[in-house]
Amino acid sequence: MQISVVIPLLNEEQSLVELYNWIVKVLRSNSFSYEIIFIDDGSTDGSWQTIEALSENDDRVKGIRFNRNYGKSQALHAGFLKAEGDVIITMDADLQDNPEEIPELYDMIIRDENDLVSGWKKKRYDNVLTKNLPSKLFNAAARKTSGVKLHDFNCGLKAYRKEVIKNIDVYGEMHRYIPVLAKNAGFYRITEKEVQHQARKYGTTKFGVNRFIYGFLDLISIWFLSKFGRRPMHLFGALGVLMFIIGFVTAGWIGLSKLYKLYHGMPNILVVDNPWFYIALIVMVIGTQFFLAGFLGELILRSKRDKERYLIKKTTPNI
Repeated sequence: MQISVVIPLLNEEQSLVELYNWIVKVLRSNSFSYEIIFIDDGSTDGSWQTIEALSENDDRVKGIRFNRNYGKSQALHAGFLKAEGDVIITMDADLQDNPEEIPELYDMIIRDENDLVSGWKKKRYDNVLTKNLPSKLFNAAARKTSGVKLHDFNCGLKAYRKEVIKNIDVYGEMHRYIPVLAKNAGFYRITEKEVQHQARKYGTTKFGVNRFIYGFLDLISIWFLSKFGRRPMHLFGALGVLMFIIGFVTAGWIGLSKLYKLYHGMPNILVVDNPWFYIALIVMVIGTQFFLAGFLGELILRSKRDKERYLIKKTTPNI
């Protein structure tokens, strides 16, 4: 059984050698067969040169370099495509994730037959106001919306069965929601493990408030996709038909009301002078548009083709 350690990074030159030595020490002491895949997400420091040097000294170290910064989700996507291990471990490159957790994460996948094990940084060393509090709010919203009962969706330290990472598509900022993507793909054995969180030793955090904004928007997207992504007609078609019926019934009521008044010789106004006539027309038009949107969504879903969302500039020779 082989372990693939997938590590996305951006400007982490100072920590890479120390991280590599720590990971190798843990893996070798547990007699694991392994590969380590570094994905350089457009670093502007010497991160790639460090990865190349590590790869030259250890052919189990593989590197992928993006042409520019595409984001963590794209980096994980590239790493998952190249990973060959039976168990895949993801972790951040800033030394805040502890490699000593790897053996137990591995056991929870193989021994306990889980599909995915997510790390839970119960005790954190981040700023309370700018990161901890927003993170708690974000995790609570993610649990409520997705139904996946994890305390820490955004923890970079996770373990996966190979079948999971080969059958999910990580894009946008969806790396936060990999457990939700796994659940939607039919992998229900998802659990978590409390892991040790360490203070950042080198460099600065890549975290920004805008990431939480994007995260909540992606949460709405993944909720919608999980409900209607495979059958958009179920939402747009049903909504369109309902609105068309409401508009049609309203227009019919206006017409019957006019005939009734004409029959009984009652004072009447022109149909075009009744504001409800225009409201009914608008509702029918919108209903028709919703129906067509659902129909087009079905066509697009059936004809879409996979397309790479990033440009790889360079790889190490052994990948």
